[in-house]
Amino acid sequence: MTEPTIPPAGPETAAERAPAPFTADDYAARMRRAAQSAAAEGLAGLVVTPGPDLRYLTGYLPVAITERLTMLVIPVDGEPALVVPKLERPDAERATAAPILRLVDWMDGDDPYETAAPLLEPGRYAMSDSAWAMHLLGLQGRLAATSYVSMTTALPMLRAVKDADELERLAAAGAAADAAYGEILGVRFAGRTEAEVAADLAAGLVAHGHSQVDFTVVGSGPNGANPHHEQGDRVIEEGDMVVLDFGGLKHGYGSDTTRTVHVGEPTDEERAVHELVVRAQQAGFEAVRPGVPCQEIDRVARAVIAEAGYGEYFIHRVGHGIGLTTHEPPYMVEGERTPLEPGMCFSIEPGVYLPGRFGVRIEDIVTVTADGGRRLNSTPHEMAIVH
Repeated sequence: MTEPTIPPAGPETAAERAPAPFTADDYAARMRRAAQSAAAEGLAGLVVTPGPDLRYLTGYLPVAITERLTMLVIPVDGEPALVVPKLERPDAERATAAPILRLVDWMDGDDPYETAAPLLEPGRYAMSDSAWAMHLLGLQGRLAATSYVSMTTALPMLRAVKDADELERLAAAGAAADAAYGEILGVRFAGRTEAEVAADLAAGLVAHGHSQVDFTVVGSGPNGANPHHEQGDRVIEEGDMVVLDFGGLKHGYGSDTTRTVHVGEPTDEERAVHELVVRAQQAGFEAVRPGVPCQEIDRVARAVIAEAGYGEYFIHRVGHGIGLTTHEPPYMVEGERTPLEPGMCFSIEPGVYLPGRFGVRIEDIVTVTADGGRRLNSTPHEMAIVH
């Protein structure tokens, strides 16, 4: 495939200019690719409910996701159709992809599954992971000749390969997160709570264009040994190692970066563990190139840590895909044999977590290029000393 053009990382991508909106043609191409992928897997089509899959394929997301059935049907042959509650039809008609969709509405008091039933031929369909059980069971109750499998199981790479416009958004989100990190290094850590520093991080993301902050991990001292500690009321002390992991959405696409800082001068051991994680992250990055199985990125980074005697303290996969959500396929984990392709974007984030003492994690978002990889985060990996 043709390699997407990747915008340069750095301050220029953080400029406050909105990217060009996706067009009906963009969504039509995505739906065609989805139908082709479904056909290649022997499926009858896709059933897409509100969430990131629906937004990716149509640009539409209901204002409120409720018990009322909203459902996109993409058959392997035929016209895509969007089933919507009648009271939400005006919103659906304003969606960018509306002109290329058949809109089918239903009234309160109607059986929405009877409305949807004529759109599904007998066969097996990939269904959004975010689908409500009541909707899956409702369809099964009306359509005994259909069956369903989760989208992640059947079509895990549906949103994995980003085009140039998506890469532009991811690069801008990464640059914004980098800018927020640069600013947090200037705030006071010692004597303040993790929650206070986390609030500063969240404010920085918003100030640099994020519409949504998904997480702000501030793990100080022993709390840093919990990868998903997020933040709490512990007062940060002189001598603490502090894990900072934060991200959210800008222009609808995700950021996610981690750096580990130290309050005052670190010990020799703390510095050595930090340098070890930096080396592991670099090794994982250098392994990125088209055709390499996803699991190889995990293996390479993990080997560096294991060889140094800290293997038992690296307790999670090395990375996850990112796009419309901050966690999505592909996953850089043992057993994932999917080959990397240009345009895939994912984190590389090895860590060492010493219970009761401290943790270290270093994370960048990386995209696959024609002959390797490119980081979408550019802040230094060296341990920053804060006060």
